[in-house]
Amino acid sequence: MKTLKLILSGIALLVVCNAAKASIYADGENLTRTYAINTYVDAVTRGKLQGLNDVVDQNAKFSLLSGKKIISYTRDQVFESLKLNKNVEEDCTTSTSIMESNGDIAIVKVDMQFDGFVRSNYVTIANTGKGWKITNVYSVFKQL
Repeated sequence: MKTLKLILSGIALLVVCNAAKASIYADGENLTRTYAINTYVDAVTRGKLQGLNDVVDQNAKFSLLSGKKIISYTRDQVFESLKLNKNVEEDCTTSTSIMESNGDIAIVKVDMQFDGFVRSNYVTIANTGKGWKITNVYSVFKQL
């Protein structure tokens, strides 16, 4: 009987903790600029997708410059592509730098240096009232 009470107490504690965590993310308190950028970097460089859905706005736009042509992708297309590379770590060195920042919006440059080229992602994040969310990503490739 003691074991049963202990198991039920453990399950109840687990449910309460998960509900508390869900409510924190639901109101955006933990969706900071740093969390949004770190989550994005983890997704594109390490294939770690946990939390990405929370930090990318539903209307986010993704574009890349390919030669002289701009190619645009929807949020769903980018997520599908990232799911194909889930838990795959890119062979690159990543660095971030803040290009512009204020209380409402920030533009962060995420450089991914591969052997022979650099992919620069200009990530715009905005304070949406429900936390900081990625609203735009523009990617440029540069040969070394």
